[in-house]
Amino acid sequence: MSIVVTGATGHLGRHVVEQLLEKVPADRITAVVRDESKAADFAARGARLAVADYNRPETFDGVFAAGDRVLLISGNEFDKGRVAQHKVVIDAAKAAGVALLAYTSAPGGMTAALVDDHRGTEEILLASGLPYTLLRNGWYHENYTENLAPVLEHGAVVQAAGEGRISSASRADYAAAAVAVLTGEGHENTTYELGGDEAWGFAEYAAELSRQTGKEIVYNSVPVDAYTKILTGAGLPEPLAAILAGVDVSIAKGELVVSTGDLSRLAGRPTTPLADAIAAAVKG
Repeated sequence: MSIVVTGATGHLGRHVVEQLLEKVPADRITAVVRDESKAADFAARGARLAVADYNRPETFDGVFAAGDRVLLISGNEFDKGRVAQHKVVIDAAKAAGVALLAYTSAPGGMTAALVDDHRGTEEILLASGLPYTLLRNGWYHENYTENLAPVLEHGAVVQAAGEGRISSASRADYAAAAVAVLTGEGHENTTYELGGDEAWGFAEYAAELSRQTGKEIVYNSVPVDAYTKILTGAGLPEPLAAILAGVDVSIAKGELVVSTGDLSRLAGRPTTPLADAIAAAVKG
């Protein structure tokens, strides 16, 4: 019986595999990757590698075995039909008779277009009859802290989120929740709404950036149309810019505030404070 992680060399997947390597024997871990060379460090530590691609269903033949526990990390190719990509994995997992398929989804209360692919995937997973766990991940600290250069250059955090608040957490926190599900018991046919322990707003974020960098940084809340133009002006494709702007609308509505406590309970520790993520990013 293996624990199989798709998207294993992505931002989240790498955290999951590294944490699994600390908890279970390496030969029980299968990292599913597109490019074997990017997972050489996992192989060196004894993890198995499987080369497969969401866009090529035949590559998933033989990746899963009966009794496996699988983490399906949602794809990031917004233009290639993510629901169909995810169905490839779900179908292969069902054919193999896996014991559990956990899927990284989006908050249940979120209405932005970003969630459409997640809801479509959830429907397919539930209809499959597979034992499932829905890991409805909230927003990541790193969505903001990994893009500090323009903020520091212009002295401004620019969003279209108004006074909305976010229960974000670090990728490592969400990975810890996934690892708890993959290595624990009693998570079948369960949905977890995951978010950080402390919600924050962008004015607080700007203030914390100011404190840690010694630069004056303000929060400018702009209309959604203006924010979309800023994103496209920075080089983002228009459809992706519209999706991200839609997330800000959800934030303004309070749809990214998660108060279940599920994330810290699964992780077995408090979630990482935003200030810590900022400090790590500022240090580089």
